[in-house]
Amino acid sequence: MTFLARLMSRRIAAEPQAPAGRGYAVCGAPRSGSNYFCEVLSSTGALGHPREYFNGAVRRQRDDPTYPDDPMQQIARIRTMGATPNGIYALKLFPGLFDTVSPHLKLTEVLPNLTFVRLRRDDVLGQAISWVRSIQSRQFRSTEAAEGEIRYDAEAIRTYVGQVCQRNARWDMFFARTGIAPLTIAYEDLAKDPQAAVDCVADALGVSPRPRIASERIHLRVQRDDESRAWRERFIAECGDRNYIDSADLLARTL
Repeated sequence: MTFLARLMSRRIAAEPQAPAGRGYAVCGAPRSGSNYFCEVLSSTGALGHPREYFNGAVRRQRDDPTYPDDPMQQIARIRTMGATPNGIYALKLFPGLFDTVSPHLKLTEVLPNLTFVRLRRDDVLGQAISWVRSIQSRQFRSTEAAEGEIRYDAEAIRTYVGQVCQRNARWDMFFARTGIAPLTIAYEDLAKDPQAAVDCVADALGVSPRPRIASERIHLRVQRDDESRAWRERFIAECGDRNYIDSADLLARTL
């Protein structure tokens, strides 16, 4: 049983807790290291339990068989199952998840004292390669078994480079339009020093003393390997013509 599952079983048996009154959203895109970042944050026991709470199917599969699809009921879960005892809630947001709930509720009003934490991966090509591999293998976490074979596909990589840039651009526009200045964490910095990233989040939330990572609760590992590097070299050799700039149509392409 995972740490979160044990935590949830204890909470189900306990009396309902008061909804947390402040928290944050980890804002990112697929294959940006968000699962790892969320596991690191959750391990501290003081920075909420960020998960994709607006993805009912995933939550029923991973954490809670009774998880609802109703957005307002999901908000209630964020402020309880997504919270730590010090009253901090957390969630993970991709632009598509924001799209799912925005017609039904005003997110920044129903989630009180919401801080935005932007996780961005500087290595866009590496992120796109990871995205293609995860789709082909159907292995989205290192703790899962691969169910499909991976094969180099330059057109798929090109498409997902565009998809990463599109997701990033949507967050860029959201923060520019709203005047929100998020706390920004680079995946590369997170990978080098996860405790420093946790400290930044703790400072942004005013959590003192800064909580420490519980390494025994961290199970996810980097999935990048020698084949990932080989794909990168081949893609740049085949598609790395520097004498033109890519069309905006690639960013507009939806999957």
